[in-house]
Amino acid sequence: MPKLFMKAKLRRRIGALLFAVVGLSAGCSHAAEDAAEDVVGRMGTYRTTYDDTLHEVARRFGLGFVELLAANPGVDPWLPGNGTVITLPTAHLLPDGPREGLVINLAEMRLYYFPAPGKPPETYPVGIGREGRTTPIGKTRILRKATAPTWYPTKSIRAERPELPAVVPPGPDNPLGEFALYLDWPAYLIHGTNKPWGIGRRASSGCIRMYPEDIDGLFERLPIGTPVVVLRQPVKLGWIEGELFIEVHPSESQADQLETTGRFKGGSDDFGDAVAKVRTAAGSQANRLDFSAIRRAVREKRGYPVRITRSGLPGSRASTVPSIHGSGLFIDYFCCESWNAR
Repeated sequence: MPKLFMKAKLRRRIGALLFAVVGLSAGCSHAAEDAAEDVVGRMGTYRTTYDDTLHEVARRFGLGFVELLAANPGVDPWLPGNGTVITLPTAHLLPDGPREGLVINLAEMRLYYFPAPGKPPETYPVGIGREGRTTPIGKTRILRKATAPTWYPTKSIRAERPELPAVVPPGPDNPLGEFALYLDWPAYLIHGTNKPWGIGRRASSGCIRMYPEDIDGLFERLPIGTPVVVLRQPVKLGWIEGELFIEVHPSESQADQLETTGRFKGGSDDFGDAVAKVRTAAGSQANRLDFSAIRRAVREKRGYPVRITRSGLPGSRASTVPSIHGSGLFIDYFCCESWNAR
C-alpha cells in the first residue's frame, strides 16, 4: 500500500485513540447521554503544495470530495495553489441512530463503524448512488463477504452500458475492487473501487463504495450478520463538554451543484426545520441557544460541527469548551491538527 495512504490510516487511528482518551476522562454528561460520545475525530488544517488537488487531499486525510469542497468554499479543487490552507473537516457528530454495526448517513456520504462496546467508533467517507439510482434507506445486514469478487452487472446497468460483459472477473477493471460486503438487499453492496475519485460523491449505481485502503482495514472485522442502517440526516446535533453543536450538510442537489460549480443555492430554506430539531436537543438549555450561529451554519452548510450554545450562562462550561475562531465556522477541538505537505 502506498506510504501516503498508510500515513492517512495512521492519522485516523490516532484520532480514534484521542476520542477514547477524552471520552474516558471528560466525565461530564447531559440529560440524554455522555457528551463525549457525540463526536469522533478532530478538526485539522493542511497547507497545499503547488501540485495538490482536492481529490488527492481528500483521500490523504480520509475525506470525501464533496465534504472537502463544502468546508472550503472558493478554493479551486484542481488548482488550490501553493501554500493554501485547507480546512480538514475531520471531526464528525455521530448520526442519530443505533450505535452498533454500520451506520451510513447518505446526507454526508459517510459510514460509521461501531465496534464492541467501550471501543471508539470509526468513520469513513463513501460514494453513494447517483440521481436516478439512489442508495436505499432502511435496515439490513451483511449477508456474505467476498475477497476478489466477481461482478455481475444487472440488466438495468447493461441496458445503460451495452458494452459491458455479462461477467467481470476480479482485476483492475472490476469496479468492486478487492473486497465486497453483500447486503441483505439484492444487488446492493458495500465494496472497494477501482475509481477512488468517486468517493464522497453521488456517482455509483446505488452501491456504497469505499476507498480501497478503508475497506481493506474493515473487511476482516465485520462478521456476517453485522447490522447495517442506512439513513439520511443532513442536520446532526451533539453535545461536547456541555455545549451543543450542529453539523449541517448540503442537500443532494446542492452537493451536485458543488461538484459542478463550486457553490450551491438555497442555503437557508430549511432553517425552520433545523431550529425545531435544535430546540428539542437543547431541552432545558434552550435559553443558551445562539440563533445567529444556527442560521449561519444552516445557510453555509460547511459539514463540520459548529457550537450553537452561548457560554457564560447557567449550565455552560465556558472554561472547557472548544473555541470557535473567526466567523464561528471552525472549531478547535481536542487540539486542531495542522499538516504540511511532505
